[in-house]
Amino acid sequence: MSTHSYKDLLAQREALEQQIAAARKTEVSDAVQKIKGLIEAFGLTQDDVFPPAKQKQKRETGAVAPKYRDPVTGQTWTGRGKPPNWIKDQDRSQFAI
Repeated sequence: MSTHSYKDLLAQREALEQQIAAARKTEVSDAVQKIKGLIEAFGLTQDDVFPPAKQKQKRETGAVAPKYRDPVTGQTWTGRGKPPNWIKDQDRSQFAI
């Protein structure tokens, strides 16, 4: 069992966190210098190192050809969405184009 008090452990943790932060700062600085050297040596651009994100392709939303026609009025319907009153609750085969 440990003989360290709570306060002693907190102090040790604080000292370790400071050491960790200092070590990270040094290593990040070294890494940045290496990266800058490689960029300069190979003439890399920002797009070489950080290529632009692929843009999502938008679905083409074109007009859909109508599938049904009202013989009385000549109105058409694609078969998508809410059915118009002239075809509602009826056999759609009789209105097929």
